Amino acid sequence: MQLILLQNVTNLGKLGDKVNVKPGYGRNFLVPQGKAVPATTANLAEFEAKRAEYEAKAKAQLDGAEARKAALDGVEVTLTANASTEGKLYGSISPRDIAEALTKHGHKVEKSEVVLGEGPLRRTGEHEVVVHLHADIDATVKVIVVGEVA
Repeated sequence: MQLILLQNVTNLGKLGDKVNVKPGYGRNFLVPQGKAVPATTANLAEFEAKRAEYEAKAKAQLDGAEARKAALDGVEVTLTANASTEGKLYGSISPRDIAEALTKHGHKVEKSEVVLGEGPLRRTGEHEVVVHLHADIDATVKVIVVGEVA
C-alpha cells in the first residue's frame, strides 16, 4: 500500500515522503491517526497545494516538543510502592504511574509517551525513563522508587 506521510513517523519517513507499507498498518493506524493519506493523484495534488500548511504544523509540533523537553530534562519523581526488604516490589511501576506522577508535578505527560524498554519497574532505586515527545525528540527523567515495607 502506497501512502503520502502528512507528518514525521518514527522509523518510516518524513513529511511528504511516499512510502510503501503493509495494508493493515496503513489502513488501521496511519490513515485513521491522520499521519498519512493514500497516494492517489488527487491526494498528491492536494498535498502539494497544502505543503506549506503541513510544514508549518509540523514545525509548531516540533517547537512544542522541544519546549516540553527543556521542561522535562532533569526532572525527578519519587514513587512509593510496597516492597520486600530486599527491594523487590510486590507489584510494579507502570507507564501510567509515571505519567500520573509527572502530571502531578506540573508536566503534562500521556502514558503512551512513557517508554519503559525493559518492561515495568519491579525494583526499588533510581531508574532513567525515556519520555517520547515527538518522532525526533526524547526526554529523560529520573524515577526514584522507594519501598514501603508492608
